[in-house]
Amino acid sequence: MTPADPARPEDPADPTDPAPAPSALATGLRFAFGTLTVLPVRVTRWDRDAARTGMLCAPVAGAVVGLAAAALGGVLLLLGAGPPVAAVATVAATAALTRGLHLDGLADVADGLGSGRPAEDALRIMKQSDIGPFGVLTLVLVLLAQTAALAELYADGWATGASAAAVAAVTARAALTLASRAGVPAARPGGLGAAVAGTVPVRAAYATAVAVAVLAAPVGAAGGGAVAGAVAYAAAVVLALCCGESLLRHCLRRLGGVTGDVYGALAETAACAVLVVLTLG
Repeated sequence: MTPADPARPEDPADPTDPAPAPSALATGLRFAFGTLTVLPVRVTRWDRDAARTGMLCAPVAGAVVGLAAAALGGVLLLLGAGPPVAAVATVAATAALTRGLHLDGLADVADGLGSGRPAEDALRIMKQSDIGPFGVLTLVLVLLAQTAALAELYADGWATGASAAAVAAVTARAALTLASRAGVPAARPGGLGAAVAGTVPVRAAYATAVAVAVLAAPVGAAGGGAVAGAVAYAAAVVLALCCGESLLRHCLRRLGGVTGDVYGALAETAACAVLVVLTLG
């Protein structure tokens, strides 16, 4: 190649040239925020590569949701509200920022599994728009557990409650990353479950889970107190992901794979487990 003539002006850009394609990370973040939050982010690609990066970025979307919900709870505490009000607001904000899709998925999975029907019938029940008694009962108990746990944590101070809410939201999305690992099939074609099932390499999925547990430790040290707080938060993440994994395996046995509803149930289960574990001791 010969060097360009410095005296020769560059050709002007052709206005008809297409815009440069976004990077893989940007595409993944769009996928994560566009599918897992209510934020106005347009998903530009819906292929397996975008889904893989998107599910690896899922904990990032969780961090934004958790921090926003915790900020609302903190503001209410500063304005004089008590811990129960702050807890209710945090849980409500988390639901609002996710369009309530995870709670809807939790209810649908409870109805499907609670029916005791074969996989095909259970999947049909899950796809119906109404909520049955198993779904209602599960929603009530999970929301009560999350609210009660957060109220207790907020009673220990704004930092404790806020850090717990943020870590719970991140862990909930890490459970989705684990559920998207290779080898986990979709229960039926179509929908978010089929789009992301099996897209994340196994090592990358477990590395993400380990990273969330490791990053939770300094958050716990700041919000819960030195070594004890660090250990408690890391342990809460690990135990919550184990709870999510148990539910995932049960769904695989009963349904034959994952669906979008299963992802929602996993997220709510992991979030609730984090908060409950953090109230122990």
